Amino acid sequence: MGLDRRFHEYFKALDRSGGRDRCYLCQRTPADVKLFFGFDEDGTPLDADEHGLEDVVLENLDVMSYRGLRPTCAVCQLNLDAITLLGEQAVLRRLYSEMTDRRDELWPPGDNE
Repeated sequence: MGLDRRFHEYFKALDRSGGRDRCYLCQRTPADVKLFFGFDEDGTPLDADEHGLEDVVLENLDVMSYRGLRPTCAVCQLNLDAITLLGEQAVLRRLYSEMTDRRDELWPPGDNE
């Protein structure tokens, strides 16, 4: 994909998200996502010597998707993939329902109760 097209995708996504370059779900920045996977912002591995890694580079620095309704990160995509592979979509739907419809039941009562 051309640089110009990616440039436009990125800024359209920022418009849809109110100018926030963060994952809509977990609020990680692209730098946070790279750090999560063990890479610096430029794609070089952190602690490579400690782990005995050689010639490891994060070649594709696209750790955020800007093509959807909101920006999403590779960590959240992996989490959703894992939930799907485990066949846990119904549990995810139920959890969403609990979080939206029965929120007060999920959290311990405050100190005043």
